[in-house]
Amino acid sequence: MVSQHSAAPPTPWSKSLAQPQIHETAYVHSFSNIIGDVSIGPDVLVAPGTSIRADEGTPFHIGESSNIQDGVVIHGLEQGRVMGKDQKQYSVWIGKNTSITHMSLVYGPAFIGDNCFIGFRSTVFNARIGDGCVVMMHALVQDVEVPAGRYVPSGAIITTQQQADQLPSVSAVDTKFANHVVDVNNALRTGYQCASDIACVATIRSELERNYQSNTSAAMTPTYSPTQSSTASGSSDSLTADVVSQIKHLLSQGYRISAEYADRRRFQTSSWHSCSVSDSDRPSEVLSSLDGCLKEHQGEYVRLLGIDTQSKRRVLELIIQRPGQSVSVASGASSVSGNGNGYASASYKSSSNGHSSYNGSMSSFLDGEVVDHVRGLLRQGYRIGTEHADARRFQTSSWKSCSPIESSSERDVVSALEDCLKEHQGEYVRMIGIDTNAKRRVSEAIIQRPGDNRNGSASKGYSSSQTSRTSTASSHGSMGSVPPSLGADWVGQVSQLLAQGYRIGAEYADARRFQTSSWKSVSIPSNRPAEVITTLASCMADHEGEYVRIIGIDPVAKRRVMEEIVQRPGDRSSQVTSPSRSSARMTASYEPTSSNPQPRHVMSNQRLSEDVVRQVEQLLAQGCRIGIEYADARRFQTSSWKNCPSIASSRASEVLSAIESCMSEHAGEYVRILGVDPVAKRRVAETMVQRP
Repeated sequence: MVSQHSAAPPTPWSKSLAQPQIHETAYVHSFSNIIGDVSIGPDVLVAPGTSIRADEGTPFHIGESSNIQDGVVIHGLEQGRVMGKDQKQYSVWIGKNTSITHMSLVYGPAFIGDNCFIGFRSTVFNARIGDGCVVMMHALVQDVEVPAGRYVPSGAIITTQQQADQLPSVSAVDTKFANHVVDVNNALRTGYQCASDIACVATIRSELERNYQSNTSAAMTPTYSPTQSSTASGSSDSLTADVVSQIKHLLSQGYRISAEYADRRRFQTSSWHSCSVSDSDRPSEVLSSLDGCLKEHQGEYVRLLGIDTQSKRRVLELIIQRPGQSVSVASGASSVSGNGNGYASASYKSSSNGHSSYNGSMSSFLDGEVVDHVRGLLRQGYRIGTEHADARRFQTSSWKSCSPIESSSERDVVSALEDCLKEHQGEYVRMIGIDTNAKRRVSEAIIQRPGDNRNGSASKGYSSSQTSRTSTASSHGSMGSVPPSLGADWVGQVSQLLAQGYRIGAEYADARRFQTSSWKSVSIPSNRPAEVITTLASCMADHEGEYVRIIGIDPVAKRRVMEEIVQRPGDRSSQVTSPSRSSARMTASYEPTSSNPQPRHVMSNQRLSEDVVRQVEQLLAQGCRIGIEYADARRFQTSSWKNCPSIASSRASEVLSAIESCMSEHAGEYVRILGVDPVAKRRVAETMVQRP
């Protein structure tokens, strides 16, 4: 296939009319566009829809066995050059075995080393990326030098050298994936070159015809005999009785049965292939085809699917085979005792509530506390899920899901938890309680951490965060003594936010930055209450005499759900004011005691805390105006607040009375106060004063 390439046009800065230099073993698609002084090395693949233009910045170099995928744009500024590995100046240098994937933009001056991966729609501009780096999707790398072997996560914006230096190292899985992409594109290059060669295509067609003829005679002998007694009775040689029973039950309800398989690599990325399963509603025919799928894909993962053809959705996903395990073990439906997979023997007995209860010696992976927690969640009608993350993903809270647990049987759930722990040894694993009606998480508990062994230590770091029954006392009672810089109320509020799946952050500002609302951030990567509280206490100690506030962050909606100041200049670390409410679901009231000074404003119904009163007075003293907003639970989720009547006064007593009036009028709703700078016409403070 003839590629579309031409010399660079004559311009005031270049009149060389240089032509692209393309190695004879490279493959350049005819729908690509290559202009100017572009050097393309051996075994390079340039896919359709690419634009490589060395008509402004020049020259370009693309190294051996690299691939430039669909929609990639490579261009460069007239000014600025990078030093290539041949010690010559280039506008764009791309090394060997590097993948520039779909829709990426590389704009010179730019250097990308050997064995790199640039993800979909990512941009590299005026940057140098070292050998072996992995840049994931939708990332921006600009004006920096990324050291060799670093990982840039999806969506990251790396524009300062400090950010580049703090990037994590790539893992073995990332390197394996990058090498796999190169291998795939090398195979594609060879295939495209063969497709344009009549002699090569004729040879392949002859080979296919010979294979078809030899396979036709072999296919005449069936692999599954319907006359076997097991089939006649509706059972299977490779499937357990529980799985067979489940298949019959699904078929009797009018569902269809399907199956999917995946090797270890595809299983990690959840890239399953479909097996061919009979569309019949007869159990014997379905079981026959499932047996064939299991035998054909021995040593791989195979999962069973139940499909509702009316609503076109899946009603069941159940793994029935894993690498190195028999089907009876992989299904999680047979007895655990004597399964030969390294687990301690256990037995289960049915309880009066319809669930199965655990009764036997402890598992090698789960201790009694985890099993009790599972039992408690199941009794309340919740479902159980599991997630895992390596050390790098744990820091960014990028968890991956283990196989779904569809069963509500304690036996099946415990077995599935053990399978996930065994599958992801050396990683973080957490158990999730799910309210299927409200479609939300009610519990998150880490049951395994890197370094845990099999003798039960996998659960030593376990701490339940079940929100449906968490109290302030229990949420931090297992943490030991509360840090002196934080009161018990704050610890309880932080624990409740973590239990609801939110992340905690902190910010600090001196008096000048506080007036301009220019806060500085403190990162808290952990979601363990003890570690978060310790970090917060350390932050307050490091910034004594400054403002410090706690932030609750919804990682899904990517928005703040709470901002509360926990330290102000002049506060003593041991007497930090408590939050305006001790529980996320209860409205606190201010009750002055003999040990607390009376606020200067005598409140009509005493619903505002002293901390809120002080903040209002400070905002008014700074010349700010006060506003009030409210929202019910639905509007709060979408951040659609409504305004209470505006407050024209700047007198503290009148402002506080207006706040109390709004809170009374909208009892059972969220209410927050706003500090507004009338000169800059912007908000300088937002504080929640009431929650449902």
